[in-house]
Amino acid sequence: MNLPHPQSNTRFFVTGAAGFIGGHLTRALLDQGHTVVGVDNFLASSRDNFRALQGALSPDARARFHFVEGDLRDADLCMNLMEGVDVVLHHAALASVPRSVDEPLASHAHNVTTMVNLLEASRHQRPKAFVYASSSAVYGDDPALPKCESQRGEALSPYAAAKQMLEDYAALFHRCYDLSVVGLRYFNVFGPHQTEGGPYAAVIPAWAGAFASQRPAVLYGDGSSTRDFVSVHDVVRANLLAARFASSSPVCAVYNIGTGVRTSLLGLYEAMATCWGEVSCPPTFLPERPGDIPHSVADISLAQRDLGYAPQTDLKEALGETLSWYKGR
Repeated sequence: MNLPHPQSNTRFFVTGAAGFIGGHLTRALLDQGHTVVGVDNFLASSRDNFRALQGALSPDARARFHFVEGDLRDADLCMNLMEGVDVVLHHAALASVPRSVDEPLASHAHNVTTMVNLLEASRHQRPKAFVYASSSAVYGDDPALPKCESQRGEALSPYAAAKQMLEDYAALFHRCYDLSVVGLRYFNVFGPHQTEGGPYAAVIPAWAGAFASQRPAVLYGDGSSTRDFVSVHDVVRANLLAARFASSSPVCAVYNIGTGVRTSLLGLYEAMATCWGEVSCPPTFLPERPGDIPHSVADISLAQRDLGYAPQTDLKEALGETLSWYKGR
């Protein structure tokens, strides 16, 4: 994929660097010749995936990657890691809606407290840009489609409330301290290296795990719910575009990062089953879960206008790559 290239010799700080999106960002930045300071506490990340990331790096890239295993609830750690950083890409989170319903205190601590610690460190260390992961969950109970950045509904989960607070704190630190902050409202991101195990796995890796173990995939609801599934490669591109945009002058903005295309869960299941090639069990349908949004699709016109963002990977192509990776596991 043709990626935008930020200014050379940039020092990036990637939080959640061992995670799904953070790992892809780290690899892309190192491949471009940048220096990356990474941090992760492995609460929601795979050590196996991280070892694979490290093993794929060239000696030169490995020398430019400075990784710390640590917890961003520690304000002093945030301050120390931020020193000399040009751009922050904040992706450390507990990113599961069902998990936040089960563990609201943990969701707040790992999503909101860490954000405030990082913004406070940025106030003192003054990076050129602070880009952070928000979520389409902020649209909550607002039924309007497509989702536009001017909308924000009542939160349906502690995770959604936390992401709303992230956006509020980012705007506050911009107003009070002139920080340049951009939030990216991700829709349903997927791709290789996304964790497939456990009760809080996202739908695509969860179903890939079910196919591989010849278990029935679980669909919550009747399968008519719709989502906007976006490749992690397009998300990486969006981050680099946002970093370049926010580095040019102090800004405060949020952007939808999706494809603008709705796919039903039943349609996704059929596409995945076809791509997988042989699925031995029919799906199991269970009641909808608390906090799930019935329908979601992004209006990406604002990101197109300001960032030059446009998705470059279609769903079938990205599913093929993703499922090939899971089969290789």
